[in-house]
Amino acid sequence: MKHFDVLVIGGGHAGAEAAHAAARMGANTALVTMTLSGIGVMSCNPAIGGLGKGHLVREIDAMDGVMGKVADKAGIQFRLLNRRKGPAVQGPRAQADREIYQREMLAVIQSQLNLTVIEGEVVDLKMVGQRATGVELADGTQIHSSTVVLTTGTFLRGIIHIGEEKRSGGRMGDKASVRLAERIDAFGLPLGRLKTGTPPRLDTRTINWSILDEQQGDEDPAFFSFETAQLSAKQVACGITHTNERTHEIITKNLKRSAMYGGHIDGKGPRYCPSIEDKVVRFADKTSHQVFLEPESLSGNTVYPNGISTSLPVDVQKDYIHSIVGLEDAVILQPGYAIEYDYVDPRALDASLQLRATTHLFLAGQINGTTGYEEAAAQGLVAGINAACLAQGREQVHFGRSNSYIGVMIDDLTTRGVTEPYRMFTSRAEFRLSLRADNADQRLTPMAIDLGMVSSKRQSLFEAKRDALSAGYQALTRKKYTPKHISGAGIAVKEDGTRRTPYQLLAFPDVQFADIVRVQPDLEGIEKKIQIQLGRDALYANYIDRQQKDIDRIQKDEAQLIPSGFVYSGISGLSNELTAKLENARPSNLAQAARVEGMTPAALALLLAKLRQHKKKSA
Repeated sequence: MKHFDVLVIGGGHAGAEAAHAAARMGANTALVTMTLSGIGVMSCNPAIGGLGKGHLVREIDAMDGVMGKVADKAGIQFRLLNRRKGPAVQGPRAQADREIYQREMLAVIQSQLNLTVIEGEVVDLKMVGQRATGVELADGTQIHSSTVVLTTGTFLRGIIHIGEEKRSGGRMGDKASVRLAERIDAFGLPLGRLKTGTPPRLDTRTINWSILDEQQGDEDPAFFSFETAQLSAKQVACGITHTNERTHEIITKNLKRSAMYGGHIDGKGPRYCPSIEDKVVRFADKTSHQVFLEPESLSGNTVYPNGISTSLPVDVQKDYIHSIVGLEDAVILQPGYAIEYDYVDPRALDASLQLRATTHLFLAGQINGTTGYEEAAAQGLVAGINAACLAQGREQVHFGRSNSYIGVMIDDLTTRGVTEPYRMFTSRAEFRLSLRADNADQRLTPMAIDLGMVSSKRQSLFEAKRDALSAGYQALTRKKYTPKHISGAGIAVKEDGTRRTPYQLLAFPDVQFADIVRVQPDLEGIEKKIQIQLGRDALYANYIDRQQKDIDRIQKDEAQLIPSGFVYSGISGLSNELTAKLENARPSNLAQAARVEGMTPAALALLLAKLRQHKKKSA
């Protein structure tokens, strides 16, 4: 029988990141996938990043993960979203070449030390009591492991819907995981059904590009990886068209034939990525919706029409596609469809993404009720790190709301659960001024170095940048200048007698680094990318200082751990309703308890007092 420290089930975005993270930490790791060709598949939109999502990818990269590096190699159009707004809400996004992404991800996985890829279908989880000890494959092969990470995506009892037609499948062309789903039933986990969808794929040769608007990428691309210095793939433009009243009329007349509106789907879909049917119904006053025509690869002919995912029958899909300007003769290469699948209520997990009731078993990705490659990969990173730590006898690693978007997502999932597929947004983070995409390495790479999971190249790059930022900050704060001196350099400032450093001046509206060089000429020697980073840090410095008190409080509460078997029913003064919610949520620390619905300051004080009593008794 083969034995591994960490065994990862599933080769999607969560599985690839989990396996790679565990292997980087020195754990003997296996990745089990149905086929090698399934590793790194972009089953929906061939794009990475966006608002909130781009932050997650940068954080994965800060931990020396793989998604950002592979996305940079596969990127055929880069755009920094919200470029005209502040750095805190800017999100890098890249249209990716699906074939390059898949090829590069497979190469990265196969070349990683301590990582073995096994082709096969997992049909059973091996257990000793409540502890996961390995898996059994469909051919009878048994694989033993110290920990197991389950990343099944949309494959657990997945059903594909196209109008009234439905078939079993984890995505188009791949079979669902039914036997594994039945095995999971035996654990008695809280399960639910969710759905997601995808649009029909079009043949680029049948689109009238000449009459469509173009969307070009940025001339100065914002890469995902802090290691990437230049473009790898040829850059292309995307096309823009719109639905119209005729399109909406076709869809409205056929709503009953839609799998969603015909009552064939029970699962709830993502609110922020609605189908075209949802858009027509929910926004009935709008006469058109934008459609982005995104090439799926440089070598193929497939186009992804972003904005018109559907579960309508194929004949209706053809009709509404042909009603759209530029798509009058478009040929559908693959019909759009909705997919419905099982998920586990993430409140059954602790902050390490380990199941509370079944030890040594971690869950990551869409099985936890999330949507999107980026959310899946970030969970895979967390699960892979913690599975390796558990196998190696090390302390579990927790990402906090105050230091990462990853921590925000994990806390949201495990504390609040989901009622629809969870998607990351910058608005979910209380401290987004300090959780910027540009400073993800400053926040998280030291943690990754301490865990021993970064390459020597990454560590050297980080330390050089850290030292340059420190030296730059010292140069910017070493001297203070009078208003007269500052005004003489062309910067508008109040004549109030207050002396200011160049760093303080960088926080002024419309003041650029070139302006403060006129105040202090020796600053010109600071490297350009360091200038930009220092400018961003200075812009938010005053706000972040104010937030620090709140961050300190949260970190103090996060340090106040709640034992896994803590009994809430014994706390006098807690309402029965709140006691039941706490028993159900099982918060890992006081900060999570504070976010349980219905929690009051008085109840939190009672809980803290009881925790202190419990700690004294245990000492």
